[in-house]
Amino acid sequence: MNFAQLLFPDFSLILIGYLLCRFTALNRGVWSQVEILVYYFLFPVLLFHSIVKSPLDLSAASSLMGAGLSLGVAAIALSYSLPYWPWLGNKLDVRLHAASAQVGFRFNSFIALALADKVAGPQGLLMIAVLIGVCVPLFNVGAVWPMARHAGKGLVRELVRNPLIVGTASGLVANLLGFSMPVWLEPTVNRIGQASLALGLMAAGAGMQFGTLASAKTLGAMVLAVKHLAMPLMAFGLALLFRLDATQTTVLLMFSAVPTASSCYVLAARMGYNGPYVAGLVTLSTLLGMASLPFALGVLGQLHLG
Repeated sequence: MNFAQLLFPDFSLILIGYLLCRFTALNRGVWSQVEILVYYFLFPVLLFHSIVKSPLDLSAASSLMGAGLSLGVAAIALSYSLPYWPWLGNKLDVRLHAASAQVGFRFNSFIALALADKVAGPQGLLMIAVLIGVCVPLFNVGAVWPMARHAGKGLVRELVRNPLIVGTASGLVANLLGFSMPVWLEPTVNRIGQASLALGLMAAGAGMQFGTLASAKTLGAMVLAVKHLAMPLMAFGLALLFRLDATQTTVLLMFSAVPTASSCYVLAARMGYNGPYVAGLVTLSTLLGMASLPFALGVLGQLHLG
C-alpha cells in the first residue's frame, strides 16, 4: 500500500486551509470559529457515533489501550527528560522547554480521526476513538502540569469539561448499555462526521504559522525528534510487547506519527509562555507528519508484518 499517496488528499486539505487563511478574506478570525465548531460539536458527535455503531469488546481492546497509555507515559517522560541529557541538556532554556515539551507527545485529533478510517477502515475509527478517550486525559495532564502555576483554571475541571473526553466517555457508556443510533438519525450523524473531518483538516492548516523558531533551534529539533522519530519507534516496540494484531498495530503506529496538537500554542500562550515559538513547532510538526506517517505505516508497519 502506498501510504504517501493514501495520505495526500488529507494533507491537501491542510494545505488548502493554510492558503485560504493566508491569501483570502477567510482569515484567522474565520477559522478560529471553525475550530470551535469542530472541537465542541462536530468531533464529539463523530466520536460518539464511531463508538456506538460497532460492538466494543473491552477485553480485546485492553491490549491496545495498554499500549497507548504506555506509549503516552514513555513519550511524556522522554520529552521532559531533555534538559537532563548530557551535552545538549544544559543548552536548553528551561522555561521555553516547559512550554514546548507538550509538542513531543500530544497529537492532532483532527488528523488522527481523518486518517483512521482510511488506513484501517471502520474498525480503525473505533480503535482511534478508544485511544483518544484513554490518552487525552493523560496528555492534557502532561501538558499542563509543568505550567500549572500559571493556569487560570483547575486541571480537573478542564479535563472533565473536555468535549473529546465527554464524547468518548458517553459513547463507551452507550455502547456497553446496548444503545444503537436510530435509523432515521443515521444520515444526519454521518454527514456531521464527514463535515468534521474535512473542516478539521482545513482548520489545522489555517492554524499553521512560523514563530520565533530560530531562537531555540536545538530545543525545537529535540522535541520534534521525540514526536516524529522516537514515538513511532516506541509504538513499534509496544505493538510487539503487547502482541497487537495487524489492525491494532496500524492504528497505534498512525497514532504515534500524526502531527502534534494545534492547541499546543493556545495552551502555552494562555498560561503565559512563548506562544509564537510553540506555534512554529506545531507548524513544523504538521509538515513533518508527511514524512513520519509513511515511515511509521510503511516502513515500521511492514517490519511488524514481516
